[in-house]
Amino acid sequence: MSSSLPVFDTTIQETNAWLKDIASELGPCDRHQAYLGARATLHVLRDRLAPDSAMNFAAQLPMLLRGVFTEGWRPSQTPTQERDVDAFLARIEAALPPDYPIETESLARGVLRGLSTRMDPDLLVKVLRQLPLPLRALWPQTLATL
Repeated sequence: MSSSLPVFDTTIQETNAWLKDIASELGPCDRHQAYLGARATLHVLRDRLAPDSAMNFAAQLPMLLRGVFTEGWRPSQTPTQERDVDAFLARIEAALPPDYPIETESLARGVLRGLSTRMDPDLLVKVLRQLPLPLRALWPQTLATL
């Protein structure tokens, strides 16, 4: 199905490709589960970043995922203060349906791995430097140690 607007068709195709990459990092899950997990993880990450860093991160996402990233955002209430992995993961878990089938830490790590395969590593390093050291450990090792 085509929308007759190439920009919309392109972002749908790009978003599906990103979600496919994320789903492959999560193990057996469908695209809807990948979307729900990515949405929850992106929102918690967004809220933990300063607004400028969040927007620099979002600029690399396909237009549709950028909309998901900013959905419901209140920049004046960011960054949140989670400094440890457990608090960060608790916020992700709270944003997921109660019957979500993937363990939260595996989900966060998988989503971040999937995103990192498509984003500019230099920008990701800049974003990671805005996070406390314990939260950086959720990212792929090649990025988290920089």
